[in-house]
Amino acid sequence: MEWDELKEVIRLLKEEGLSEITLCEGERRITVRQEGAAVARVETPTPVGNLPDQDANALTVSAPLVGIFYRRPSPDAEPFVAEGAQVEPGDTLCIIEAMKVMNEIKSESAGRLRQALVEDGEAVEYGQPLFLLDKP
Repeated sequence: MEWDELKEVIRLLKEEGLSEITLCEGERRITVRQEGAAVARVETPTPVGNLPDQDANALTVSAPLVGIFYRRPSPDAEPFVAEGAQVEPGDTLCIIEAMKVMNEIKSESAGRLRQALVEDGEAVEYGQPLFLLDKP
């Protein structure tokens, strides 16, 4: 990555109010983080109405930004996390593509993935429920 490209990524990070951007080009992967940025909370213990299998023991993982949802790192790869798998804080759950930038969405809590609520390639809105996790 050239210096001018890196400066453009940093500008985009600040202008869009993002806390982190990950760029992938072939085998290279670059992550740029902004310390102290306002970060949208990804998981909430508050139930969201009309979700399947929702109960008090579930955490809802919601989209922190608008974009295209992907459960897999590439079309021919396995999902980041399969239903029924144990999830730990920091585990990547999915990617949301926004403005040609792939944003990894990581778990903030431990739990077991109960259900994926969105299909690969679907457009998602800010705050839209993506996954249900069973509390540990």
